[in-house]
Amino acid sequence: MFKTTRIHLIAALCGLLLTTACSAASPNAPYTEGNQYITLPAPYHRVSPSGKVEVVEVFSYACIHCAEFAPYADELRKSLPPGVEFKLVPAPFNDAWVPFARAYYAAKKMGVLEQTHDVLFEAKFKDQFPINSNDEIADFYAQHGANRAEFIKIAQSPEVSAHIKNDLALLQDWGVDGTPTIVVDGKYRTANVRTFTQLVALTKWLVQQELAAQPK
Repeated sequence: MFKTTRIHLIAALCGLLLTTACSAASPNAPYTEGNQYITLPAPYHRVSPSGKVEVVEVFSYACIHCAEFAPYADELRKSLPPGVEFKLVPAPFNDAWVPFARAYYAAKKMGVLEQTHDVLFEAKFKDQFPINSNDEIADFYAQHGANRAEFIKIAQSPEVSAHIKNDLALLQDWGVDGTPTIVVDGKYRTANVRTFTQLVALTKWLVQQELAAQPK
């Protein structure tokens, strides 16, 4: 996992040293439970009750590693097989990250999420625009088609506050403490991986395990 902790917004890559493997799913499995991924305890908590296999990226617009992972996440989303859906959960780990979580839900509500998701990462980390405060975030979205006053109203609404509260509880249930992290079907959480390429490959492998386990 490429961790940005609750304390440091831009931390060095963490989790690169492998831990001792707890057990292997099979002798030929390319990844080890307890090492590259963790099997979460039941009951499994999902984002939605759709019935599809769920791939969730836990991220933050304040996380430079999430910005670096964004192209890989796009590739992963496009490559998922039928019956699998890709979702995002913004991590509200600290006061500096909460405005970005609010921005995610406001952008989604206003229908500008798809056109601004990657652009916000680029503006903040590639172009080094000052996008940190509520006002700066609102200015960014206003420049990309959102009504500024409406954006602020939605971002600060009780509905969005409830989303953030629920997300924090979900991430605690999943044991997520860094970003980007991927959770598959509320059952598997990625752990110690070395590269973004490996993170994508691991996710696809976990998805296949879930699809294979579904009733025929």
